[in-house]
Amino acid sequence: MPTPPSLATVAVIGAGQAGLSAAHHLVARGFAPVGLDTAPTAPTAPSVVVLDAGDRPGGAWQHRWESLRMRTVNGIFALPGMPLPEIDQEEPSRSAVPRYFAAYEEHERLPVHRPVHVRAVRSPAGTTDGPLTIETDRGDWRVSAVVNATGTWDTPVVPEVPGAERFLGEQLHSREYVAAERFRGRRVAVVGGGISAVQLLEEVSRVTDTVWYTRREPVFLPGAFVHELDGVDVERRVAADVAAGRVPGSIVSYTGLLWTDYALAARERGVLERRPMFTGMTPHGVVEADGSSTSVDVVLWATGFRAALDHLTPLGLRGPSGGIAMVGTRVASDPRVHLVGYGPSQSTIGANRAGRAAAREVARLVDGRVAPTD
Repeated sequence: MPTPPSLATVAVIGAGQAGLSAAHHLVARGFAPVGLDTAPTAPTAPSVVVLDAGDRPGGAWQHRWESLRMRTVNGIFALPGMPLPEIDQEEPSRSAVPRYFAAYEEHERLPVHRPVHVRAVRSPAGTTDGPLTIETDRGDWRVSAVVNATGTWDTPVVPEVPGAERFLGEQLHSREYVAAERFRGRRVAVVGGGISAVQLLEEVSRVTDTVWYTRREPVFLPGAFVHELDGVDVERRVAADVAAGRVPGSIVSYTGLLWTDYALAARERGVLERRPMFTGMTPHGVVEADGSSTSVDVVLWATGFRAALDHLTPLGLRGPSGGIAMVGTRVASDPRVHLVGYGPSQSTIGANRAGRAAAREVARLVDGRVAPTD
């Protein structure tokens, strides 16, 4: 006999900043957390289960490279209900942030089921107003709503380049990067026009020869980025793309690059010299845009990530433009599904707000105050 699914009113998938914020606000609205030792198979009071693929707290922060210190990360915001502790600016973010997340889960008495890998979310009835089934590697769940907070870490983007399969050197994505020392004595091509690319270029160039490639000319802001003003405009533009069903771009595509300390250091040392994206790869290097060849030993793809949403594919949420049209955090075509830490809420402060908004909308849906097509 197949094992019956466990029951919860709502499932939060992912326990990073956005997922923990959503769980906090759901509990504050009366949703009881589903414990680790209980898997209810009979209807209970409104409840929330938090499913996380990681082995331990910390979300994607636990995987950041060793040299990424707290002073260089782009703003860490306190989770709701628990202030940030005093932070050593020289501590690696890969240890400081996960420690805070772990303390937060304990402080909130929030049981996170982990490691749980969600394979698919389905609508057995084929409608947008029935229960959802969440298929995982540790059994299924049946819920009325899903708050998806899976981020991007598990879906790195690596462009397809002719000849890449013949390259005899090393290729790695920035998610696999640990420290620059492993590249000492080897020529490294850093590919990408975002914040991470500039950080890695500055760091790796201190121990070996580097070349920098981007698809477009990087745009550096002439002045400081003011979160209260510029941040609001960025969120507005990203939200407009998401509302229209377009795939949102990277944050840097909306903001431009900042003249941070590491960007200035790279420029002063003459390594912030961008080349147009190479057109192909050879066994021992790359083919430049002008047809010439450059020898490299390593290609470091700092080319970003896409949203990890493949498990939602069975719901058919994507529109003709490839994106998922949304109203706030709610998927426009299916009010049972909310996306947080996606689109305009990719930033840490945006993730906090999105968690609160999703909890409010889910509570309204559960109370029957939102029609399935609203």
